[in-house]
Amino acid sequence: MPLDIVQIAKGLDVETKNLQLSNALCRQEIGTFIQACQGVDDIVIACTQEKRLFDEVAGEQEKALVAPIKFVNIRETGGWSADAKQAMPKISALLAKASLPDPDPVNVVNYQSGGRLLIIGPGDVAIEWAKRLSKDLSVGVLSTGGGTLPESRDFPVYSGKVKSLKGYLGAFEIEWTQENPIDLELCTRCGACVDACPEGAIDLSYQIDADKCKGHRACVKSCSAIGAINFDRIEKERSETWDLILDLSKEPFFKMSQPPQGYFAPKSDPLDQAIAVTELTRMVGEFEKPKFFTYNEKICAHGRNGQVGCSSCVDVCSTSAIQSQFRDGKGTVVVNPNLCMGCGACATVCPSGAMRYNYPSVSYLGQQVRVMAKAYRTAGAKNAPSLLLHSDTKGQELIEQLGRLASTKRDQFKGVPAHVIPMGLNHSASTGLEFWLGIIAHGFSQVAILLSGEEAPEYQAALSQQVGHACSILEGLGYAKDSVVLLQADVANILDKQLASLRPSDALCPPATFAFSDEKRETLEAALEHLMAHAKQKVTEAEPLKLSAGSPIGGLAINRDACTLCMSCVGACPESALRDNVDTPQLSFIERNCVQCGLCVKTCPEDAISLLPRLQTTEVRKKTIVLNETKPFHCISCGKPFGTLKMVELMVGKLSLHAAFSGAATERLKMCSDCRVVDMINKPNDNDVV
Repeated sequence: MPLDIVQIAKGLDVETKNLQLSNALCRQEIGTFIQACQGVDDIVIACTQEKRLFDEVAGEQEKALVAPIKFVNIRETGGWSADAKQAMPKISALLAKASLPDPDPVNVVNYQSGGRLLIIGPGDVAIEWAKRLSKDLSVGVLSTGGGTLPESRDFPVYSGKVKSLKGYLGAFEIEWTQENPIDLELCTRCGACVDACPEGAIDLSYQIDADKCKGHRACVKSCSAIGAINFDRIEKERSETWDLILDLSKEPFFKMSQPPQGYFAPKSDPLDQAIAVTELTRMVGEFEKPKFFTYNEKICAHGRNGQVGCSSCVDVCSTSAIQSQFRDGKGTVVVNPNLCMGCGACATVCPSGAMRYNYPSVSYLGQQVRVMAKAYRTAGAKNAPSLLLHSDTKGQELIEQLGRLASTKRDQFKGVPAHVIPMGLNHSASTGLEFWLGIIAHGFSQVAILLSGEEAPEYQAALSQQVGHACSILEGLGYAKDSVVLLQADVANILDKQLASLRPSDALCPPATFAFSDEKRETLEAALEHLMAHAKQKVTEAEPLKLSAGSPIGGLAINRDACTLCMSCVGACPESALRDNVDTPQLSFIERNCVQCGLCVKTCPEDAISLLPRLQTTEVRKKTIVLNETKPFHCISCGKPFGTLKMVELMVGKLSLHAAFSGAATERLKMCSDCRVVDMINKPNDNDVV
């Protein structure tokens, strides 16, 4: 497909002379690339096939480039498809995105491995691998049964059953119980017990077969000098620390889709075992990875007053990197950065934005969205683009495979449609509601999130719920109900059919101008305000848009008859959505701040509060609304206000029925704390209650 350089330049808002078109740049025209490298600060190459070659050639030049070369794939993503002739606006968008500066670097997480490897599994296989690896690594074996022990003690061999295993590369902690009478750490493998056992219950694994053993204890006598055999031993718990774990068990100890780095569980497949061993030998030394997240404890809605509110991040994390923690009644979460694998699902489901994904940040992704939308429009597109969010791993591979098939088997595969712009992410679960709504607000007609089969079930469920919330909002405002969709495809032919369902259409609303913020609620509110302003179906104060349970947007309903204005809900609210008034007994509410965590509901002693998942008008969401108020109660002695009329009346009504609260004791309930003490001192004979 010939590229329309004029149309592309128009989309990029550059002169055509600044764009160089080549037919075989990667080989025959490499001189063109060398010439282009001279005297420029940065360069973008619209091909990824020969990335390695270009990097090598650039490194050989006398004057190095100021910025690294950027690569973008316009072949499989646009040029190789059934409607490639209409793909110029998309190609402009992809080039505009690639021309942006790289995101700011993030902090790193460090690992240190000395190469201490523990192999867990059946003795025969585990010991054979230990023999081979002992030359390169410091090896130990935890035999779970069977296997002939080597005569020489080149590496430690233990026996038992794994009780617990935790940690990560360079810091694994394992506990196991030794259940067999023979302690392999003490055993010298002399064979005396094997010869002495009349039942043949001991073989060269030096473990006693309990089914064969008749209790003669001849083995104990033969081992008296060493003392390795003890039938009276209660299950002995042992623990060790290791840098690496090779788990050859039938059922791996870690069952999550992304186990900790440094842990390999190839089961019994010889090829998988060989691949795992190859990886293990490379994991010695110091390593680092990005710290994918930041956490703001101040706005976390996890817990207050000993009550758990939101636990979304804890529930969704498939690596068990996030744990709940309570201190002095305040609940927070603790994230182990060494266990975090960078999926970003925690930030996606966090309603407050306390958990934020940084690889890259939402503000940077939003910048990419804005430049792509502008370039697509400027290039003369007749419709609005759809954005396909996919992972940089399996998702990217599927798209490239589909593009190649579309170029060679045109009668069977259509490829990526011209209006669909692929956008790679570190993980497909790393974006959520606020980002998708922001994309629609900036002129895209549809957002599709591709699940390519590599995602944990927790992530799929979380994304499905988030998509449901987005669709409820958009459909309720009169936009197309499938404006945000999930696509599931693990092979190219299914992806081809899924992409064909993304029909081109006009933009759902005029493009917004707001910038995406790293603060989740700011981006969400900006997107909602824009979408509501241009909605076909208007939300009114009298008829707000009802949303499903679990929505991060909503209000509160309060039973004024039950509420005593104790203000415990105010103390529990982490987002300052609920507020009191220092001058008068008054409970107010700012709906925009509410994240529907439910802490106020759980904290209220009168069960007077309930959540209202809904979308109110922008004006109502912003203003302070009084939920309940009453008259203050004044001390009957000094006249100072010290509580609410309703609270004191309720307290007096309940306690006056008790025998201990009669006469002066009842009257003291109507006094402030100071006057109560004075009255008790002045009238000691009336001190029924202290």
